[in-house]
Amino acid sequence: MYRSNNCGELRSSHINNEVTLSGWVQKVRDKGFMVWVDLRDRYGITQLIFDEERTPKAMMDQAQKLGREYVIQVKGTVIERDSKNPNIPTGDIEILVSELTILNTSLTPPFTIDDKTDGGEELRMKYRYLDIRRNPVKNNLIFRHKVTQEVRNFLSNQDFIEVETPYLIKSTPEGARDFVVPSRMNEGQFYALPQSPQTFKQLLMVGGMDKYFQIVKCFRDEDLRADRQPEFTQIDCEMAFVEQDDILDVFEGLTRHLLKEVNGVEIEKFPRMLYDDAMRLYGNDKPDIRFGMEFGELNAVTQHKDFKVFNDAELVVGIAVPGGNSYTRKEIDKLIEWVKRPQVGALGMIYSRCNDDGSFKSSVDKFYDQDDLAKWAEITNAKAGDLVCVLSGPKDKVRAQLSALRMELAERLGLRDPKVFAPLWVMDFPLLEWDEDTERYHAMHHPFTSPKPGQIELLDTNPGEVKANAYDLVLNGNEIGGGSIRIHDKATQAIMLKHLGFSEEDARAQFGFLMDAFEYGAPPHGGLAFGLDRLVAILGGQETIRDFIAFPKNNSGRDVMIDAPSRIDDEQLDELSLKLNIKS
Repeated sequence: MYRSNNCGELRSSHINNEVTLSGWVQKVRDKGFMVWVDLRDRYGITQLIFDEERTPKAMMDQAQKLGREYVIQVKGTVIERDSKNPNIPTGDIEILVSELTILNTSLTPPFTIDDKTDGGEELRMKYRYLDIRRNPVKNNLIFRHKVTQEVRNFLSNQDFIEVETPYLIKSTPEGARDFVVPSRMNEGQFYALPQSPQTFKQLLMVGGMDKYFQIVKCFRDEDLRADRQPEFTQIDCEMAFVEQDDILDVFEGLTRHLLKEVNGVEIEKFPRMLYDDAMRLYGNDKPDIRFGMEFGELNAVTQHKDFKVFNDAELVVGIAVPGGNSYTRKEIDKLIEWVKRPQVGALGMIYSRCNDDGSFKSSVDKFYDQDDLAKWAEITNAKAGDLVCVLSGPKDKVRAQLSALRMELAERLGLRDPKVFAPLWVMDFPLLEWDEDTERYHAMHHPFTSPKPGQIELLDTNPGEVKANAYDLVLNGNEIGGGSIRIHDKATQAIMLKHLGFSEEDARAQFGFLMDAFEYGAPPHGGLAFGLDRLVAILGGQETIRDFIAFPKNNSGRDVMIDAPSRIDDEQLDELSLKLNIKS
């Protein structure tokens, strides 16, 4: 038996007990005549004591040679600690060691295995197995486990059945790029790794499994960000014989359950907002509603003077920054430089100060009088002491730019409290979006999303106006889940694929199996998928998902620990009938 107890459970009630512990050496404090060792495992730290009066000399010598991260086993007696440590649960006791066994030695770690480590992110990712020993990473993985257990408990209690779907599937041209897998037995043919189990879960509905879920790995070969990985995990769900409200009710319930059980927070209100309103008021389809700063459209009160910048703009729009009138001119200039960065792309920013005496002072006083500026304040809900920031330009671009500014200002003002949770449903997305590069429409969600009732005829006349029977769940400015009511009949699916540019032959080749299934009594159905990595990070008070993944990739999509992706040898390439053509 390597251990009778773990390193986090012994208390004063265990004094005089004989115990066996195993773990890693966190720290050694050698006073010559006495040695203290902090022994660590997943559960905590227990102090060991060796002294020259009670410890045989050979064991004393052995203890003095222990290094950080050595793996050891000790047997001994629990005794009361002279100098108690109130900062750890085991701080009232220590172990007087009677037997010491070194199970394995360790090189000196490349960074300190401590909560506040001296290792940079890339170094810690290279030695991730050491990083996992640190409390912040360890606790994040335990937290993720707790979330997934609560998800399974909730959905199972709602009669959902967990079903596994294949990882080796057919590549499709819609959506992000696929990761492809060559088939050795079928020369010249390839599998794809799934971007989602979408068609399989729809087939499960045809099969009568009316409530399905799966916590599943998905894969997308796309550019990476702090909250995106090439492989990610979804809580994938589908239901049959449901309408939109049925699905929203179930997954509001799941979100409430998680917030209560994991965070101790009770949420009653899940507001619903139309996509068009989200874009108009916040400039994006996943607004953070923990704070105000809603957009005010100013065309009507800015385009009546000789200020060409505003007169030539498709949209003039502003926000009120709470307390922003306290900003110095230098601070405002820095804010203007911030919006002009390439990542944001604005050409500049106009501002108006709302003074405490009710007057206004703007950067364009030459063109606008006090009555004009008062209207700016009214439309943006600015109060005395606030600052009105105004951007102008093409509608879609300027909304995105002001949205970025709104989030940056909220961060600076401390308005994005990670302990406050504000969920929101965003509804009625466009069914299609125009792609300038390919000069055709693409599905905003996927080709299996149904249009809102009564709108399918618009596909022939005004496809950009068709709304999808789709919904996203947003939490604190992050999309944590999205779904839709699906198309469940062959004729409608054929019309949808036609408008996405598929010929009848291509539609048959890509999705014939699904359309055939629709001819055998497919029920009305819909679903939703949560991004587990992002959900766990937000519930954990963070927005970077890598911190909650055991072995993440870096921003270049590389696993620096195992050095992947990597070349394969010529023999493997020959077996797969592949030939590399790498340009230098």
